[in-house]
Formats: sequence, C-alpha cells, structure tokens
Amino acid sequence: METEATLLSSPVSSLAGRREWTGLAVLALPTLLVSMDATVTYLAIPSLSASLKPTGAQLLWITDIYTFMEGGFLIIMGALGDRIGRKRLLTIGFVLFAIASVMAAFAGSANLLIAARAILGITGAIILPCTLSLIRNMFQDERQRTIAFGIYTACYSGGTMLGPLIGGVLLTHFWWGSVFLISVPLMFLFLLASGLLPEYRDTEAKQFSLLSAVLLLAGMLSVTYGIKYIAESGIEKFAAWISIAAGILLISIFLYAQKIIRNPLINLRLFSIPTFSATLATLFLGLFCWSGLYLFVAQYLQLVLGLTPMISGLLTLLPAAITMAGCMLAPQTLRWIPRTATIILGNIIMLAGMLIFTQLEADTSLIVLIIASTCLSLGCGFIVTLGIDMVVSVAPHEQAGAVSGISESSTTFGSALGVALLGSIGTAVYRSEMLPASEVVTEEARNTLGGAWAASQQMPNQSSTTLLVHARSAFLESFHTAALLASAAIILMIVFFIVTTLNRSSNGK
Repeated sequence: METEATLLSSPVSSLAGRREWTGLAVLALPTLLVSMDATVTYLAIPSLSASLKPTGAQLLWITDIYTFMEGGFLIIMGALGDRIGRKRLLTIGFVLFAIASVMAAFAGSANLLIAARAILGITGAIILPCTLSLIRNMFQDERQRTIAFGIYTACYSGGTMLGPLIGGVLLTHFWWGSVFLISVPLMFLFLLASGLLPEYRDTEAKQFSLLSAVLLLAGMLSVTYGIKYIAESGIEKFAAWISIAAGILLISIFLYAQKIIRNPLINLRLFSIPTFSATLATLFLGLFCWSGLYLFVAQYLQLVLGLTPMISGLLTLLPAAITMAGCMLAPQTLRWIPRTATIILGNIIMLAGMLIFTQLEADTSLIVLIIASTCLSLGCGFIVTLGIDMVVSVAPHEQAGAVSGISESSTTFGSALGVALLGSIGTAVYRSEMLPASEVVTEEARNTLGGAWAASQQMPNQSSTTLLVHARSAFLESFHTAALLASAAIILMIVFFIVTTLNRSSNGK
C-alpha cells in the first residue's frame, strides 16, 4: 500500500523554461473564458428578458444552470482527462464550449438558452480540471509551480471581474447574444497556440466504472440543486433538504464503492493525508465566507449607504482586483513564511475583515467598508492560490486531473453554499427583526431590504423614512449575524488547520 510519503513524492524537479511559461499563457485563455461566462450574463438579463420573455423560474435557470452543471461534472471530467489525455480533452472541451456559446447567442427561446447554458457548464467542467492538471505537470519545481498557480487563480478572478465589464461594452453596441460570442475568437487563438502544450495522461489507468460516475454525478447534482433551492427560496424549504440528503447518500455510496471496486474513479487514500483534507476544508470555507458575505456587501452599498448602481458596481470591482493581487502576492510570501503558515495568515486576514463587517452601521465611513473588503479579498486570494497548489501537488502526476476536479469542486460548492446558507440565515434574521415593526411595514418590506425600499417609494415622507430606518437596522443585524457566524467558522478552521499541520510535523511526515 502506498504511504503518505509515496503519495507526496514526485519526479525529479526540473526548472520550467520559456515553452512552459508560454504554455501557461495559452492556458490563461480557457481559464479566463470559463470564469467570465459565469458573470457575463448578469447585465444581459434585462435585454434577453425582453426578447425571450422567460418566466421567473426560467430566468433563474438561465443564470444558475451553468454553475449547477459545472459543479456536478468537475471530478468526473478531471478523472477522464487522466485517462484519455488532458490536452486532448481540454481541446475538445474548448471547441464544444465555443459551439455551445454560439447556440446560446442565437437561442430563439428561453428553453433553448437554458439548454445551451447547461452544455456550457458541462464543457466548463472539462476545461478547469484539465487546465489545473496541465499546470501541475508542466511545472515540477515547487516554487515555479506555486507562481504558476498564482497566475492561474489571478486569471480566474480577473475573468469574473471582466465578465460584467465586457458584457456592458458589448450590450452598448450589439444585441444580448453578443456576450456569449467572446469564446469564439478565444477558441481560435487557443487552437493556434495549443501546440505549445504538452500531453499528459496515465498510460496505466483502467477505465473507471460507469456506475461510479453515475452515482457521483447524481449525488453532486442533487446536492447542488438543494443548495441553489435554499438560496432562491429560503432555508426552511423541506424539498431542498431532501435533495441535499439524497445527494449525500448517493455520494456516500459512491465513496464506499471506491473502496471495493477494482478501478476506482478517485484515490481515496489521498484523503487520509491530513494536509490534503485540511487544505480542502480551508478552500471550501474560504470561498464559503467570501461569496456569502459579498452578497450582503452589494446590498449595503446601494440600500444602506445609498450609492448609485454604477458607483456600487465600480466599488465591487475593487475586491476582485484585490483578490487578483493576493493570488499574485501569495507565492512571493513563501520566501519568508512557510506555506502552511501563509495559509493560516490568509485565514487571519479574512477574519479581520469579517470582524470589521460586524461593526458596520448606516453612518459608517465608506473607507471602513473598503478596508474590510480588502482584508476579506486579500486573505481569500492567499488561501485559494496556496490551497489549490497544496491539494494538486499532493497527488501523483498521473492522478492530477481527478484531484484538480476535487479541488475545483470544493471551491465551487463552498461558494454556492456560502450564498445559500449565509444568505438564508441573513434573510431569516431580517424577517424576525421586522416582525415587531409598526403598521407601516408591509409584507413586501418584511421579505427583503430591497422590498422595503420599493415599498417606501409608495408612502408619504414620514412613513417612508420610518420604514427605511427600521429596515436598514434589520438588515445590518442580519449582516452582523452572518459575519459573526463566518468569523466563528474561520476561527474553528484556523484551529483545525494548525492542529492538523502540527500533528503532521510531530509525526515526522
């Protein structure tokens, strides 16, 4: 049986040259594209709604089906890349992504657009783990590989920031479908330059069980659906928890099957490595807190501080830019601070930002919010860059694809669950705070701060002011509660990570 030392070992280190760094630039194209496509549709919603006239449920699926399908297929596609070749599968995925983008751009109905977005999510699940695993194989030197992963995570963060900006420019001059056509020129550029990429695959890998793949896919999709249902309809929805429970059961059966079948889809022995498991948990929780709390920040900017949507949008670009800076800065800190200590530092920086969030009030200076957001984003950048590097580097070269899928799944589900749970808890706190309000509070105002603002526009000045003061106070209480819960989770994570790494050191691993 392989020991942890065996799993952590790698081929003799060699420095990457110009070809590898140029190849990394080529891999930036699909990375940017997948992250941009998750956000590029946001500004197109009004115009595509006017054109396709989707129902409320259809509109939600247009925006959600992409990440829903991506999360379900990540691990399977990563394992498939190990077997048929990561460059080959990446090329196939990029071409299919471009074709699906054209389908989305010229979709004549809401259902066709949903179907195209579903295919985009599946092909996005091909691209991400293949890209990560190729980086893992191209850069054998530890320091160079960390820098390469920093560039990768910066590109991914930059894509989420560029999506709305590019979408806005295109929508100014063209129809809503134009936002999907960005992938076509990027695909041609990638095909022209893909010769610079090496091919890697596990020549000894056996074909994995189709039943295993079906169990994992059904379980992941069921959990993802439950999380999104909670995010849309609230934490009290019984059907959402049934979906999550069914998904967990299917995933548990899948994990058990991996122990007894001859050709498992993933190597479960990796999870017995404390650093591997602890780092995965840190990645999950870091994205959980980051995504969940920024749901509140966007509302705070517009509905509490009263900033215009344009100014609020520009300010939300700052966290994305800081996250990119954190991704690029993280590898440089390893010159002075050990890797595990840097990940702990990232958690502490995030914690500082969350604690500042608990002190925000309606009259708090915007500078305070910027400082808190900076801490949250910078710390998250450290965690994601070094966390992905640690998780993917632990795996043997031949299993890099499957492990890349596991790593991407932890961040995807962490982000989705953060929005769902912290958002639902915040909504519950807001509603409870609004219950003892005066008669000026309508049912619409009790649901959300946005609903309260809309209701206030139909009231006399005095009643409007009373309602908004009470609603903003209730929202701040919900924001503070979510930030406190996230802070407690991060503190527990820091303790767990320290104990895990200390135990590993004391055992001489």
